[in-house]
Amino acid sequence: MAKSVTHEFLKGFWEEVPPFRLVLGLCPTLGVTTKVQFGIGMGLATTFVLVGSNILISLLKDVIPSKVRIACFIIVIATFVTLVELLMQAYTYPLFLQLGVFIPLIVVNCIVLGRAEAFASKNNLILSTADGLGIGLGYTLALAAVGGVREILGSGTVTVWGSPLLDIASYFPGFHPFSFMVQAPGAFLCLGLMLCVMNMLGKK
Repeated sequence: MAKSVTHEFLKGFWEEVPPFRLVLGLCPTLGVTTKVQFGIGMGLATTFVLVGSNILISLLKDVIPSKVRIACFIIVIATFVTLVELLMQAYTYPLFLQLGVFIPLIVVNCIVLGRAEAFASKNNLILSTADGLGIGLGYTLALAAVGGVREILGSGTVTVWGSPLLDIASYFPGFHPFSFMVQAPGAFLCLGLMLCVMNMLGKK
């Protein structure tokens, strides 16, 4: 059991990391990663919903009729999305405003519904919790990585919640930011290049 729990948790960090391996959750990956902090915020919100919905669906899997399971899963997911939306409005309101419509759209995020259908509805509480937490944290790291590359190249800095972490100009005075990297074309370019690198490393 311990080995299985460890595997289910760790697979989300490489083997099944959503944007790069499963190629899921690309809409928020492209839409909110203009800054590292936005990627982290979106990833943690999704992790909360993933863990909560996996736990509840795993507990209820034997009483949910198979013919209406998708509708039931969506109701469960929507409940946790509402919770995380209210929590963000109460405690991280500026971040909530920046993420905008992407928070309520977690309801239809294919990662969350996919884990409910493919895993939580077929496994026990412990494994489902490990799966949701691992996939969620892996997704958070992926969003932060995409956001980091875009912010560094597009702005020349990395700032997390008002605290500057990196200023490229201090190391390379002649550096000029590529402003298109924090726009829509830059999101596609960055994601494509990172997918390429992940596939190359995966083959090795």
